[in-house]
Amino acid sequence: MARVSGRAAVAAVAGLAMLAATATPSLASSRHKAAYNPNATITLATNADPTFMQWSPTAYAESDLINMMIFSGLTKWSASATPVPDLATGWTTSKNGLTWTFQLRHGVTWQDGKPFTSADVVFTFEGLVLNPKLGAEGASNYADIASVTADGTYAVQFHLKAPWASLPAYLAYYAPIEPAHILQGVKDPWTDTQFDEQHPVGTGPFELAKYVPGQYVELTRNPHYYNGVAKVKTIVFQIIPNANTQAADLLSGDLSILSVQDAQLLAHIKTDPNVQVMTTTQNTWYMIGVNQNLPQFKNVKVRQALEYALNRPAMIKAILDGYGTVANGPIAPVQKAFYDPHVASYPYNPALAKKLLEQAGYKYNAQGQAVNAQGKQFTINMPTGQYGYLVPATELVQQYWQAIGIKVVINVEPWNNWIQQVVVKRNYQAMLAWWSTPTDPDQYPYFASSAANVGYNIPNYRNPALDKIFLAARATTNLAQRVKLYDQAQVLIAQQQPYGFLWYPEDILATQSNVHGVPNANIAIDVDQVNQWYVSP
Repeated sequence: MARVSGRAAVAAVAGLAMLAATATPSLASSRHKAAYNPNATITLATNADPTFMQWSPTAYAESDLINMMIFSGLTKWSASATPVPDLATGWTTSKNGLTWTFQLRHGVTWQDGKPFTSADVVFTFEGLVLNPKLGAEGASNYADIASVTADGTYAVQFHLKAPWASLPAYLAYYAPIEPAHILQGVKDPWTDTQFDEQHPVGTGPFELAKYVPGQYVELTRNPHYYNGVAKVKTIVFQIIPNANTQAADLLSGDLSILSVQDAQLLAHIKTDPNVQVMTTTQNTWYMIGVNQNLPQFKNVKVRQALEYALNRPAMIKAILDGYGTVANGPIAPVQKAFYDPHVASYPYNPALAKKLLEQAGYKYNAQGQAVNAQGKQFTINMPTGQYGYLVPATELVQQYWQAIGIKVVINVEPWNNWIQQVVVKRNYQAMLAWWSTPTDPDQYPYFASSAANVGYNIPNYRNPALDKIFLAARATTNLAQRVKLYDQAQVLIAQQQPYGFLWYPEDILATQSNVHGVPNANIAIDVDQVNQWYVSP
């Protein structure tokens, strides 16, 4: 997700190139006049109405890509998924690793013409992210920041509670800088409809031109963008919740870029000779979270039983059409230096699942139901959101768990409602979602005891021993030491099953042949190069 997005999940996106008949000479050099159409429009899709304030507790996958086009961060992703300077030009660290100094770009202006300075960075973190009264989305990512201060007009210092080697990676991960001159003094920035819904002001390559709720968001290029004016004039996000509709629009020519959220649609998409398909494995993991604030899920044997009950290879074949591999933890195989394939695994074994439930205190009645000491059947309420694979995957989980005597009640909800109930309010017993995380082994925010109930630790799992390992790993830049510590974390996570790990999906991106400049199949990385996207004449 977040991102549930993360930030649990990455949004489903698509693009349409609509060509205009004339060029704009001032934006296209003679070398590029024949290479791309500077008046082109690319139309993408998002699954629900967005929130233009990225730090809002309700902003997730439906908002991520739109906001990263309007706003900029201190760092961003390179095409090879490493953090590189953006609003910052570089950074240094103190010897003890507790102070990071970021040098800022000169001459950057907000889209309303006001100058960007260190005051905007300080406000974003001190006024929004680190403000405990606001509960900013993603705040748990930055729990180790003690304060952020200005060091003159064009430098900021991040003062840390503990060393954090992956800070630049997290600052590249959906962490936009917000305008202090507009938002400072606003009592509740999450309900400021003037900014959140009508007129967001960023420093990014595009700015909001028009938003019609339930229909579309139209962006136009920022002529003053500091990193090179975008090669397309307009980007439109159509609000299309259904993945089948998105695929149909791709094949009809109405969409020219599609991040394919249902791999079963891919075989049909590949029949179009004008469509190119890219696939890649990223650090995304689908999972089941069981709410460990509830006594029945605090027992590790119950969590292990639920995992043994799932035939994950069969689920990957049925749901992803084979475009994925079984997950054993939060660090995916793409991170070759850190991924450990030898930790405890949970192959499909319903008999062992039943045995573990019995060891946890459940018995089986004549009807084959797993019942507690009072004779009541083990029942799990499992809300699911209308997004990508979530509904069919949740229905398969229901079948597998009911086969070991557990009753599963599914409530299908619109995506934004699901975010409110599950992520914000933690009103659930079990849920199925995904995390798309920075391509760094630092997964602490998703497991930190301090992030239970309020952060990305959706299952509310608490383990001081795991906290200690992750914090030690954050404190070192030594590769061998990091590998050792993250291996310890993977071993402990595999045994404890704070999440039920399902699979690492392949990212699939389909593009029409006249769309270029999209470097790979991971749209979350590609969006940081959006000013280089172009449409050939």
